[in-house]
Amino acid sequence: MITIALALHLLATLIWVGGMFFAIMVLRLAAGELDPPIRVPLWGRVFQRFFPWVWMAVIILPLSGYWMIFSVWGGFAGLPLHVHIMQALGLIMILIYLHIWFAPYRRFRIALSNSDIPEAGKNLNQIRILVTVNLIIGLVTSVVGSTGRYW
Repeated sequence: MITIALALHLLATLIWVGGMFFAIMVLRLAAGELDPPIRVPLWGRVFQRFFPWVWMAVIILPLSGYWMIFSVWGGFAGLPLHVHIMQALGLIMILIYLHIWFAPYRRFRIALSNSDIPEAGKNLNQIRILVTVNLIIGLVTSVVGSTGRYW
């Protein structure tokens, strides 16, 4: 059963971090050449399709992580340092995502529905900054989680 938890944890991580990497390092650069009236609604469609996957990751990652904590290590007392670090960074990522969802993304959706492209663009920039921060944390967390047992 631990293999299932680990597989779910890995897949959720790949989807979330990989999606952020693609969004920041590929799509943002390609879409940057588009005029705002085209670029901003494009990002609206991207978020509409990507954020449900992030919600899935936000739910699966802690559940599968705590499943492994209690199955493999018998609870928090026996956790190695790298798991504590991974857990803390993961919780920070979730909090950042929740902020994105409930603040700039909410404002972005409202502005976009009102065809207020400048306001939507302002919120899109806030989302970009926060997703970039989360991408960096996610990459670090992935390295810690995959290499920590060898420290």
